[in-house]
Amino acid sequence: MENIQFRELHNEDMEFVKSIYEYYVENSTATFHTGTISIDELKEFIFINHSVYKSFIIIYNNQPVGYCYFNQYKKRQAYDRTAEVTLYIDHAYHGKGIGLSSMQYIETIAREAGLKNLLGIITGENTPSINLFEKCGYEKCAHFKNIGEKFNRLLDVVAFQKEI
Repeated sequence: MENIQFRELHNEDMEFVKSIYEYYVENSTATFHTGTISIDELKEFIFINHSVYKSFIIIYNNQPVGYCYFNQYKKRQAYDRTAEVTLYIDHAYHGKGIGLSSMQYIETIAREAGLKNLLGIITGENTPSINLFEKCGYEKCAHFKNIGEKFNRLLDVVAFQKEI
């Protein structure tokens, strides 16, 4: 889509990232954070200026509407060719093809960085994200039952994998 662009995320973008993320913390099970998270805490998993793991602002019609990134799956060298993919889009912009474009973009960048496997770790009831990952060719590879609790409910987590 020509009206979607990406640019690397910078420190000055973190307030925007935090505002998008807080919506999902407060209103959904898309994340298992259950309370306010600081910018410093966000930086623990959303890397800025990392040599391999990249983070991007998603721009739609010249306006930032979300962010996407891939980060280290586990802090062990044997996993250095694998990354976890994450994206959050302002809920007002769902259904516009932004997620699909973001996934395609992030896969290209990950491939260029030398990664071989991408993972999506998704709450079991997050059907839109599951559908997006499946549409992008990811295969379900794990299902963890009742592994997280949010809004006084036990929730499943599913994992999807794509070899790139």
